[in-house]
Amino acid sequence: MSKAPEECRVEDALNILVGKWKPIILLHLLQNGTKRFSELKRSMPGITQKMLTKQLRELEEEDIIERVVYPQVPPKVEYSISDYGRSLEPILEAMHEWGKNHTMHKLQKQKKSS
Repeated sequence: MSKAPEECRVEDALNILVGKWKPIILLHLLQNGTKRFSELKRSMPGITQKMLTKQLRELEEEDIIERVVYPQVPPKVEYSISDYGRSLEPILEAMHEWGKNHTMHKLQKQKKSS
């Protein structure tokens, strides 16, 4: 990376992606397309309704996802990745690969030390 440290915008990017659930939400929407709130909730059993709502609102605020509310009873709300949010796909893929490689690195290091 040939960026001057004072011009680094990694922190800006991380501020959008930071959160235990945001990358998982994004990967679900990227891989599986548009989802209703309840479908997202079911696909992530460890997340609370409150946390899912919070994370979705933050991603929507940054134009990473789109929220569509259908005027019906009961209300139907769908979430999808925005065109702008799709630009995160290669970043998330690179982070996934790095995380997988790092896990392997740690396992190899543990085996050597035992």
